Amino acid sequence: QQDAADQMIDLAKTLNNDPEMIRLTQIFVQQPRNAPDSLQVPYCQVAPKNAELEGLFHCQFSSSDFTKFSGDQTGNVPLGLSAVNPPGSCPAKPDGPVPDGVQLNTLVTNPVANGNAPGAAAASSAAAPPVSSAVAPSVPAAASPSAPASTAALAASGGFQLQNGQDAIAQNNQFAGLTPTSACTDGQQACVNGGFAQCVGGKFVITQCAGGTTCAALPLVNKPGTSITCTTPADRDARIAATGATSAGASSVAAPPVPSAAVPSVPAAASAPASTAALAASSGFQLQNGQDAIAQNDQFAGLTPTSACTDGQEACVNGGFAQCVGGKFVITQCAGGTTCAALPLVNKPGTSIACTTAADRDARIAATGATSA
Repeated sequence: QQDAADQMIDLAKTLNNDPEMIRLTQIFVQQPRNAPDSLQVPYCQVAPKNAELEGLFHCQFSSSDFTKFSGDQTGNVPLGLSAVNPPGSCPAKPDGPVPDGVQLNTLVTNPVANGNAPGAAAASSAAAPPVSSAVAPSVPAAASPSAPASTAALAASGGFQLQNGQDAIAQNNQFAGLTPTSACTDGQQACVNGGFAQCVGGKFVITQCAGGTTCAALPLVNKPGTSITCTTPADRDARIAATGATSAGASSVAAPPVPSAAVPSVPAAASAPASTAALAASSGFQLQNGQDAIAQNDQFAGLTPTSACTDGQEACVNGGFAQCVGGKFVITQCAGGTTCAALPLVNKPGTSIACTTAADRDARIAATGATSA
């Protein structure tokens, strides 16, 4: 959590020390996390890289057992402190723990309730180079609690996020009325019955999402538009809420058409290989797409977080989805059991980068007829 926050502060500094991004990140690093055994989550014992995060530590959820820590770390306290009083509190919420399942950013606006946030002066005076805004990936769903907060931080970097959120709401409302027999236009992408759908030959071919996830339109975070991907309902709602959009505000907004260029991050599903094979039969470029995906994955295998990159570049680094910002990769880890991979597109030439299972990656590539040899 602290490492992810350090990455977001690094990003904020490339965006002229965006104060809103820094504020949101300072709240994110204090968001409580669930422990599978209902015990307290241990506090980080390593100092943050950025001064803006110094002295900040996560709250605990209210149902935690405040006498014990997960992993048998009884006695654990935040770095530099001798105790947390009251138990479960944090600088943003000093009156006590966070109610179960509640996001901290819905309760507070100030990262430090009783004073100035750390590093505030340094953040306002330091200069930072501009960064390209060309990056616009379909961010894959992740089980990590950093996903909604990271999205919220990124959303502060432009002026189009509200419209993106309204468009996503309108599209999701539109998708709710679609069925597998609904009329469609070749190349159209949508969500049908919770699965990712592509129109081939005038009919929707549906790839079911992985367990616990559903297909949804999500607002892009650094350019106008939306993407379609499989994610959890909570992540979908958090990403849309981060734009400031509400269902009421979007009720009169017409859903924009989804162009075939909007490449989704399709997660693994049991029916994926068969659906992919059916789509692959509709054109003659799949073999090249498969070969290109193999070549990209081989290239990604040699990348590290410190590899040189060009702003806007997307890749897979150490199994995570990576975007190049300010000449450095910012990595979003994939959900448990999945890995980042280049996948062949199924209805036009090219590839996409997404989080999926290794088996799904291999099946999709094999369906094109491409082999490593």
